[in-house]
Amino acid sequence: MAESERAGRRTGEALLPEHSVLSLEEYLAMQRSIGNETRFRVLNALVEDGGQSASELRDRLDVQSNVLHYHLDELVAVGLVENRKRKEPDAEGLYSFYRATSLGEGILQHGVRELIAREWDSLEEYGQ
Repeated sequence: MAESERAGRRTGEALLPEHSVLSLEEYLAMQRSIGNETRFRVLNALVEDGGQSASELRDRLDVQSNVLHYHLDELVAVGLVENRKRKEPDAEGLYSFYRATSLGEGILQHGVRELIAREWDSLEEYGQ
């Protein structure tokens, strides 16, 4: 049975495996979180380029520091990004950096990015 057929026949918590690590609400919170353009861009940057400090992300994405931290906090809260702390500063004096979690990579790859890739494939296939 195709995955979409299985999902179509289940409702609520029955959508999840019996011993699911996360609840349906937690999965939906992750999806809602990357529904925001800034959070999507942050997560995408972390997946594409690996761990970065907040100042590196701020410069790369051209986002104000307070706005960036608000969105980073949301991504951390839902488990898509983790904030790694160093006991000692690195060469630039940075004590922490952010990186995408495996869940963050997965939801990005098998969500919006997959839809975008399908659109590119369709455009190439039909000569648009």
